[in-house]
Amino acid sequence: MTRTETHLQQMAEELKLQVLNMAALAQRAVEHACDALIRRDADLAEKVIENDSAINTLECEIDEASLRILAREQPVARDLRLVMACARAVVDLERIGDEAVNIAERVVAMTALAEAPYNPDVETLAHTVQKMLRDAVTAFRNGDDELALSVCRSDSQADELHVRILRRTMDDMVAEATGIRRAVHTILAARSLERIGDLCTNVAEVAVFMVRGVSIKHRCQQI
Repeated sequence: MTRTETHLQQMAEELKLQVLNMAALAQRAVEHACDALIRRDADLAEKVIENDSAINTLECEIDEASLRILAREQPVARDLRLVMACARAVVDLERIGDEAVNIAERVVAMTALAEAPYNPDVETLAHTVQKMLRDAVTAFRNGDDELALSVCRSDSQADELHVRILRRTMDDMVAEATGIRRAVHTILAARSLERIGDLCTNVAEVAVFMVRGVSIKHRCQQI
């Protein structure tokens, strides 16, 4: 192994560490947003909104670092896959942070309204997408393509829960006309949770690409 190759691998690993730092921030944002949603905690929701800038800053730094490596080092094979995987993952991680903010904003709005009837599916969906995110990040960190594929397969469960929440919330809207505004916020929060599940799947697909060098977009459910 040449000195140049060693330097390139070190830069690529440092880039991966930056992505994992960003992933940790995104995980914290989702966890806090879900806790705020379940507990109707406006103060915690506000913290999610305030802390989003740190995720955005890291995305810019990682973008710049990825471009520097590609331009100066011209990586190939495994190193190229790692750099490309990092560049792709940060896009989804940033969007996950945005969805956490969307949920937090719904929480702030809902706390000004009468409390909605308890819907256990909302809590179940929150726990489901948090596990998907944890597993997707772990798969990316460890290069675990089998764990990544299990995240992809979990997305159908998140989709089903999302549909169940929509149906129950729409029934509540019909039964209680004054709860329409509250129901809309619930629907939007559930949509953000489902979207986080989709984005976790994207991160998992990146992990598979990093390990196997093949794209499984649009077909991970069959693998």
